[in-house]
Amino acid sequence: MHQYPQRPRPDDQPSYQEYPPQGHGGHQQHQYPQHQHQQQHPSYETPQAGRSRRRIGISAVVALALLLGGGGFAAWKLDWFSGNGEAVTFGKNPSPAADKPEPGTPAAEVKPSGDPDVLMPTGPKSDFKQTTKLDDGTIIAKTRLAGAKSGFEGDVWVWAPKEYDDPKYAKSGFPVLIALPGGNGFPANYWSDRSLGLQKAISDGVRAGTSLPFIVIMPVLNPDAKYYYDGSDIPGQAKMGTWIAEDVPAFTKANFRTYKSRDGWAFMGSSSGAFVGMKTVLQHPEKFKAVIASGGEIVPDSPLWKGHQAEMDANNPEKLAQKLIDTQGPEVYINFQVGTKESGKERMVKFQQQYGKGPVKTTIRDIQNGEHNGWHYVRGMKEGSLEWISKVLKAPEPAAG
Repeated sequence: MHQYPQRPRPDDQPSYQEYPPQGHGGHQQHQYPQHQHQQQHPSYETPQAGRSRRRIGISAVVALALLLGGGGFAAWKLDWFSGNGEAVTFGKNPSPAADKPEPGTPAAEVKPSGDPDVLMPTGPKSDFKQTTKLDDGTIIAKTRLAGAKSGFEGDVWVWAPKEYDDPKYAKSGFPVLIALPGGNGFPANYWSDRSLGLQKAISDGVRAGTSLPFIVIMPVLNPDAKYYYDGSDIPGQAKMGTWIAEDVPAFTKANFRTYKSRDGWAFMGSSSGAFVGMKTVLQHPEKFKAVIASGGEIVPDSPLWKGHQAEMDANNPEKLAQKLIDTQGPEVYINFQVGTKESGKERMVKFQQQYGKGPVKTTIRDIQNGEHNGWHYVRGMKEGSLEWISKVLKAPEPAAG
């Protein structure tokens, strides 16, 4: 039995650099990857180099410096910030009145597409404010969520692909990708910054037929920047495990067309966020099916676990995976990503060797010349991980005709 040091989570972003503006892409009929329930994915093995763990938080000071430089002119020219702070509504093509339930019938029972797995927004609707606009006109917006079950209140950013407002998908559910940051994970979620290119990678993948049009949900990961909470309900602390596993999905179902089954729900995350995503999938396989875990940790290590060994064990992915194997539980899919210029792959390989069996399906993707940062993890997603997770989850179904 290994004794893992209780250490603070690393900050993990290199110095800020701008992604060049991208042109607008045309809309076309999409061919989504086939849904495969039992596919065994190959591992990718290459030598490891040293890890570079630098800050991933993008400060307003650095962003302002970019704005005042050459990239700033392009940003204003492309109208990136136009409308920031204004109210945003997702889903501009509501179902016809005939699809609405009779008085007294729960909204969750509506089956507009004929697929009983589709869940129409249950409400109440949240108030969203635009934080940025992408080149294709889609919006990243923010709201404040008071978690009904956790009691924690924090910010959540959301993004819906162009297909979400396409009339032919107005009666379809959409798969959800909950994106978790590393570093402090508070007060912001860096995946909501367009410079990392996560949302654009998904949109480009949709056009190429290699990605599903995911709804991306980006909550804060921690209640403060002082400690790391392992995305768990540590006794005496904010219930961040309940926030991530219960409140954030309930909020998503309240505001978006989703799926009732776990086939429409997955995580992605980097570093500490990768740990939380993997842990949550293993802990709640009845709710979530897959995770892309980039440069992540394997075991809980918050100093706040001191004196609570049993509770820490209940949030340990190794023990959770073994329990799933022993009970022959639902199949879950874990796709590790690791840069060849960072360390930590040995932990992933060890986990795969010991627990990547039975219902626990694992694969390791190497990112050539990749370091411990969000830009390189998005590149890995574009190179194959988005296609991998798209084959595992459920695609939206357009209306006939």
